Amino acid sequence: MQILMRLAKLDTVEDPLEKVSEFPVIVEALKCLCNIIFNSAVAQKLSLELNLAAMLCNLLKKCKDQQLVGDIKCFDLRLLFLLSLLHTDIRSQLRQELQGVEVLTQALESSLNVRWTGEYKAAEDRDRPPLSLQETDCAIEALKALFNVTLDSWNVHSKNESHQFRYMAAILRHCLLTMGPTEDKTEELHSNAINLLSNVPVSCLDVLISPSSQEETDIKYNGMNMGAIQILLDFMEKRIDKGSSYREGLTPVLSLLTECCRTHRNIRKFIKAQVLPPLRDVSNRPEVGTTVRNKLVRLMTHVDLGVKQIAAEFLFVLCKERVDSLLKYTGYGNAAGLLAARGLLAGGRGDHWYSDDEDTDTEEYKSAKPNINLITGHLEEPMPNPMDEMTEEQKEYEAMKLVNMFDKLSRDELIKPMGVRPDGTMAPLEEAVSQYHTNKQDSSDSD
Repeated sequence: MQILMRLAKLDTVEDPLEKVSEFPVIVEALKCLCNIIFNSAVAQKLSLELNLAAMLCNLLKKCKDQQLVGDIKCFDLRLLFLLSLLHTDIRSQLRQELQGVEVLTQALESSLNVRWTGEYKAAEDRDRPPLSLQETDCAIEALKALFNVTLDSWNVHSKNESHQFRYMAAILRHCLLTMGPTEDKTEELHSNAINLLSNVPVSCLDVLISPSSQEETDIKYNGMNMGAIQILLDFMEKRIDKGSSYREGLTPVLSLLTECCRTHRNIRKFIKAQVLPPLRDVSNRPEVGTTVRNKLVRLMTHVDLGVKQIAAEFLFVLCKERVDSLLKYTGYGNAAGLLAARGLLAGGRGDHWYSDDEDTDTEEYKSAKPNINLITGHLEEPMPNPMDEMTEEQKEYEAMKLVNMFDKLSRDELIKPMGVRPDGTMAPLEEAVSQYHTNKQDSSDSD
């Protein structure tokens, strides 16, 4: 390892990278180090003893503003990514001692060729060419290394940290608006940018939107530039349409959008206008169709619990955590899992506060509302009541028959009858009923 570090010019602190003829050797030595560290736990431990991370940061600084060092920079960043992934102590060292966040952010900024027009505002040039393959690869490696180094960074304790994360968020916004050399590379670039945005404290994510000017994107809302948010929405829909690997591919972007909507009003209102527009046609079930709403409602009953929960949470936040609003868009059947988990089966709203602007129902929805099935969430024609032609004796017979069937299933422990407690959570029926009786007695005693 020491031989390879010497060949990679990692042991020379002051000497600049000048001899272009040595560059291929440096690249190959870095590749070898990548392979050894990836495959050897002993090498990972040695990396900390040999202070490899500090040397790599120093080499990265030498690559700044230097020509023909793209490959060196790319494998330097890849090695930092591997070290921060495989060794938690090196991750801490990068974060606390080596100003790793700052060094890696600068490497990302130079890879993306960011030009600044104001604080936290990068220039938007619609005609700029896509990134080269090498620039894209460097940016992806920097994003992956930054993701590891910024893990557990939800709490920002200082003004300097806040500035650092806002600066990073501004670069990531630029990254989302940047194209790679191919569609697959662009998707990989955006995917890693989204993963890193998930580590940025939510209070710093307002940088993703900025006051819009005339020459910028046409995607505006309340005078704010929503170009980056639109990219996130398009990315989310593309991942839903993919139909596989939802946990790895879809949950990061859904989690990010949920937190953005929960904290930033303009982002929530912009996304709601696209995902949950005012209802007009309610003839189909909420999960049937090709709109983003239909796709997200289908995910609410997905077999993967994590995917199901985050899809439901996203829609719930768009509805300002109001149960009646959520049921309007999804139907009670699709929302039951979320409401049971949150103790909201009896109605009400979540814990977070939202602005008081009211939803406005369309005339079409208002006229159809009396005939909407609350369970399925769609319009149903009134069905004839099968009990209308029964005598009272027949009704009583059928009722007892049903009771006996439920009783047998319950005794055989094939089903467990459940009820809703006064606090809105589920409990075995006997417990739920006894709690209601207790509450009723307490209220009558107080009277």
